[in-house]
Amino acid sequence: MVKPIVYGAIGGGVAVAIAIIALVVFQFPTQQYSLSVEPRTEMVMGVGNVVRIYVQNTGSASLTNVTISYGTSSEPMLPILNPGEKQMFSPPAGTKTVTVTAIPNITIVKSISDSM
Repeated sequence: MVKPIVYGAIGGGVAVAIAIIALVVFQFPTQQYSLSVEPRTEMVMGVGNVVRIYVQNTGSASLTNVTISYGTSSEPMLPILNPGEKQMFSPPAGTKTVTVTAIPNITIVKSISDSM
């Protein structure tokens, strides 16, 4: 009577181990260099609508010399943006587009008016 329970427990443990190994081996690969730029209009109490730019390193490697340009002005350069790191920026009023560049060879141009 004890043997079926023991065999069942061992079989269940083996199934769990195989499932974990399969998840690790077959997980979706992350691009080495990838950047997300998301302009958003947000409501701030006492201020009204505020435009913010969210820049996130969505790759698996660090990005360097990240620049955020609004055409006539820009933010101070970020020397490094680590994987998963997210930064928020506030463009000047009336800004229509944002251009974000990073090394190695990433350039993203987004319309700010699309965020409204």
